[in-house]
Amino acid sequence: MIILIAFAFLGGIVTILSPCILPILPIVLSGSITGGKQRPWGVVVGFIASFTFFTLFLSAIVKATNISADALRTVSVIIIAGFGISLLVPAFQVAIERLFSRLTSVMSFKTPTATRSDFISGLLIGLSLGLLWTPCVGPILASIITLAATSQVTADAVFITLAYATGTAIPLLAITYGGRNLLTKNQWLVTNTARIQKGFGVLMILTALSIYFQVDRKFQSYILNRFPNYGVGLTKFEDTTTIKNALQQLQNPSQRKESSMINAPELIPGGKWFGSTPLTIASLRGKVVLIDFWTYTCINCIRTLPYLKAWHEKYKDKGLVIIGVHTPEFEFEKNPDNVARAIRDFGLAYPVMQDNDYATWNAYANRYWPAKYLIDKNGVIRYTHFGEGDYDETETKIQELLKEAGSLSEDLPVDNPTYRIQSRTPEIYLGNWRIANFVSPEPIKQDIATNYSVPKNITRNTFAYGGTWTVGYEYAMPAAGAKLVFRFDAAEVFLVMRPKSKGTMGSIRVLLDGKLVTEENAGADVVSGVVKVDVDRLYKLIKFATAGEHLLELEFQNGNLQLYAFTFG
Repeated sequence: MIILIAFAFLGGIVTILSPCILPILPIVLSGSITGGKQRPWGVVVGFIASFTFFTLFLSAIVKATNISADALRTVSVIIIAGFGISLLVPAFQVAIERLFSRLTSVMSFKTPTATRSDFISGLLIGLSLGLLWTPCVGPILASIITLAATSQVTADAVFITLAYATGTAIPLLAITYGGRNLLTKNQWLVTNTARIQKGFGVLMILTALSIYFQVDRKFQSYILNRFPNYGVGLTKFEDTTTIKNALQQLQNPSQRKESSMINAPELIPGGKWFGSTPLTIASLRGKVVLIDFWTYTCINCIRTLPYLKAWHEKYKDKGLVIIGVHTPEFEFEKNPDNVARAIRDFGLAYPVMQDNDYATWNAYANRYWPAKYLIDKNGVIRYTHFGEGDYDETETKIQELLKEAGSLSEDLPVDNPTYRIQSRTPEIYLGNWRIANFVSPEPIKQDIATNYSVPKNITRNTFAYGGTWTVGYEYAMPAAGAKLVFRFDAAEVFLVMRPKSKGTMGSIRVLLDGKLVTEENAGADVVSGVVKVDVDRLYKLIKFATAGEHLLELEFQNGNLQLYAFTFG
C-alpha cells in the first residue's frame, strides 16, 4: 500500500499540469489577495477533507438520503459565488466577517479571532472546492472510485485518496502564496489592490456560474480539441506492472502477487447461467479456460465476439472452455431476458454467466470491457488481454496451453482477420452521470423535462439536444419532436437505446450532413432513413468505408425512448 500512497501523492502533484485543474484555479488564486495568511491554509485543509470524503462516500450519501449530488454541488456553487460577491460589495464583506467572527468566538484556539475567521472562511471555500472539482484520474484514483461505487471503502482507500488530495493541494498552496508574495512586492499591484480584489470577485462569480451551468466541461472540451496533446501522459507513470499489481491487491486482498503465476479466482454467482449449468474454475482443472468479461451493448466487446465464436468451434473438442462473464454497464443490462436475447442474436454457443453484482469482476480486479483471462490446466492465469486486437497472439497462447494440457498435438493455422478501428471520436454517454462534450447552452437539469437548443456551430466530437428532453442519471429521454445533433469523426456510429416501457416502440429519422441518410451509408438497423427501437440493445446507425467528419441529426418521432451512449468505429 505504501507504493500506492506514494504514487497517488505524486499523481496529485502532477494534476496541476492537467486541463481539469483549470476551472478551479481562479478560486484558488483569489486567496492571494483576500484575507490573512491563514485563509490559504483553510482552503487547502477544506479541499483535502472534502475531496477525500466525497470521493469515497458521495454515492453512499446519495443512496441513503435521496439528496442528489447536483443539490450538494449547487450549495457549493452558492458558497463560492457568495465569497465573490463579498469581494465586490464592501457591506456584504463586513457582514460575512462579522458572521465568521461570531462563529469563531466560541472556539477555544489560542489565536486572535480575525486569524480564526480567516481560516474558517478559507475552510468553507475549500470544502466547496472538494465537491465541485472533477479530476482527470489515472488508474490509481479510478480504482478507488470503483471501490467507492461498490461500497468497498477500506482504510487503504482512505489513505490513498487522502494522499492524492494532499498532493494536489500542495501546488495549489504554492500558487496562492506565490501570488500573495508577488502582490506585496510589486508597487503597481499594491497600489491597485482594491481593483484587483474586485476583479477576482467578478472572476469567482463567473467561475461559480460556469460550474453551475456546466460551462467548465465545455471549456475543458474546447481546450482538448484545440490542444489534443495537452495533459497527455501525465498519469503514464501509474501504468506500470508494480502499480497494476498493487491495485489488484487493493481490490482483492486475498489475491497475492508473489509471482506472475496467479491462481484464477473462482466464479461468483451473480445471476443466471446461459448455455450451461453453473461451472467452477475448480471443476475445470485439466482444461484450458478463457474468461471473457463483456456486456452486450459494448461495441468493443461485440467486435471481439466473432473471434471467441471461432475459437469455441475450433478448440471446444480439444480442451478449451470459454466462459462469458456478463458484467453490466447499465442497469437494464442486468435483465436476464435481455442478456438471453443478446446471446441468441450474437449466436454465442459457449456458456455465459451473469455478474450483476460485480462480484467476479472484483474478484479478478478487472477494470476493462472487454477483458480476457486465459487459465491453464492447473487453474493458473497465464495470459491476459484488455480491449480489442492481438487476436493472433491470444490464439497462439491458447494453442500453447492446450499443448501443455496434452489435448493438442499439432500447430493449427492462426488466420484471424484484422478489424481496424478508424474512429477519432470517443465514446459519449448521454445520461447526466458521465455526460461530456455537451454544448447546448442550457444547463442539464436531472430528471426534469427541460427545453434545450442547438448552437449554430457544432464543433467536432460535440453534441447538443434540441427540444424537450428529460436527462436522467444513466440515460436521456427525448420528447416527441426533439432532436439530437452530433458532429463525429468516424467510419461507423452506434447508439445504445431501449424503449421507455415494455411493448412500446421508438422511431427515429436519421439525417446525415443535412439530408436523410441513404442506403449507401445507413447502418444495418436503419431502413429508409428510419430506425425502429423495440428492444434494449446497441443500434447501428451509420457506416462508411473510411472515417470522416460528418454531422448526424436524429429526429425523434415519439417520446418512447431512453438513450444511453454513442460508440464509434
